Amino acid sequence: MIAALVLALQTASGPWTASPVGSTVGDTIQLERSVSAPPGWRVRAGKLPPGSTAEPLGDAIVLASPSGWVVRYAVVAWTPGDIALDMPPLWRLGPDGTADSVSGGTAVLHIASVIPDSVKNPLPQPALGPLRLDRASPIPVIAAVLLAGGALLLFIFWRRRGPRVVPAGSGMTVAEAVPDTRWLSAGEPKAVAARAAQELRRAVAHAIPEAHEALSTEECLATIDQVRPDAPLRDLRELLQALDQVAFATAHGVEVAPLAARARALARDRRCAANGAHP
Repeated sequence: MIAALVLALQTASGPWTASPVGSTVGDTIQLERSVSAPPGWRVRAGKLPPGSTAEPLGDAIVLASPSGWVVRYAVVAWTPGDIALDMPPLWRLGPDGTADSVSGGTAVLHIASVIPDSVKNPLPQPALGPLRLDRASPIPVIAAVLLAGGALLLFIFWRRRGPRVVPAGSGMTVAEAVPDTRWLSAGEPKAVAARAAQELRRAVAHAIPEAHEALSTEECLATIDQVRPDAPLRDLRELLQALDQVAFATAHGVEVAPLAARARALARDRRCAANGAHP
């Protein structure tokens, strides 16, 4: 009798079913199988090992049903096509300690590819013909070349233009120099000394071009001594040094007005001498 019961238990189980139908690579697939067992018996599922084509997403779930038990595996497939999975055995356990194993069998899955067949095996397409041949025209190209050439010529003429000539006496007025007395009354003796030194240096540079205004006072005097060894430098040296001391605020209590008057007189003499030497 026990042998007959075992035979009945072994034959009372259905095949594996897969859902959903038409699963693709990467989808979660539910594998289910119904297992019948007498009242009071329980079913335990084995562990499904992972494979290269498919692997389980967790342990099996065993649920009770009106007709017995339902064993469910959640798996995922990584390759398209027909896949055969060797399922683990199932165990049926009786209330009195009786145990019975059922072969897991094979679950067959059909997995579709996520890549359409038209991409894997594309159909030949006819060659594309030339686009808009009937509208080809050289006018836009010619217009672009002419515009670019005209812009280039205008730029060249603009760069080579001559300096603008301002006619003399065109209404330009030169402001008169501010008298020294106004600078002195405003408390600016340095401005008076700087202007007098500039006029004297300009007159010296007019007479001796080598002693130009860009030189310092010492360099100017050295240049004059080198170019004109016979030129008297005593008065010029004293005046320039005294004016520099006032202009750079290194001398205090100096009467600036007499120094400025002497500097302008010496500048006039230098200009007259230069004009007489170079008519």
